[in-house]
This record gives sequence, structure tokens and C-alpha cells, in this order.
Amino acid sequence: MCLAIPARIIELLDGDDCVVELDGVRKRISLALVEDAKLGDYVIVHVGYALSRLDPEDAEETLALFARAGDPLTADVAALAGGGRADLVPDSVPAGAPDFEQERPLTGRGQIGQGEQ
Repeated sequence: MCLAIPARIIELLDGDDCVVELDGVRKRISLALVEDAKLGDYVIVHVGYALSRLDPEDAEETLALFARAGDPLTADVAALAGGGRADLVPDSVPAGAPDFEQERPLTGRGQIGQGEQ
């Protein structure tokens, strides 16, 4: 599976090259496939090439979706610790969901698929 991500142009270099930044990570890429890209533009980056320019609002929305789709465990721990990711913690537990607050003895050797005692 391939993934192309939005990144902002922070420096124009000689030729068709530029430097983009995403979440503090900077990378030199080629603008050879994109016409009229300017400093501050968002571009879709795939394997070292900008594929197209992207509207800033669309770029921010896409980056926010990537952030929400990040490591759920880290996000949940951050939310519980007051880290601002409360949008990933449900307001209530769905009916029929396991209650992880109750202690249950392991069955057999604790392997998945063995029956309850």
C-alpha cells in the first residue's frame, strides 16, 4: 500500500527541488511534477516527489485525520492523562462491551480461544 501525505514547502532550492516540513520533519523533495508551487504551499508528497498542490484547509483537515488515526493506545493514554485527546475516549461503554475493571482469572495457560472456567 502506498501513502501520499500533505507537507508544506518551507524552502525553495535550485532547480526543481524544495524542502518540505511535516510535524517537524524536513525532507528534500522534487517539484518537477508540480507547476507554480510557491513557498508556503502545501503539496501532496509521495516517494520524494510533490504530486500536486493542495488547498491549505484541505491539508489541515487531512493532517488532523492522520493525527486522529495515530497510535490509539498513545492517544488514549494522553487523553486520560489530560493530554488533550479526549475525542478518542468514548463518553460511555457500548452495551455488551467487556468490563475490563473486573478481574477475571486466566483460563488454562492464558491463551486466546480457551473457554471460561
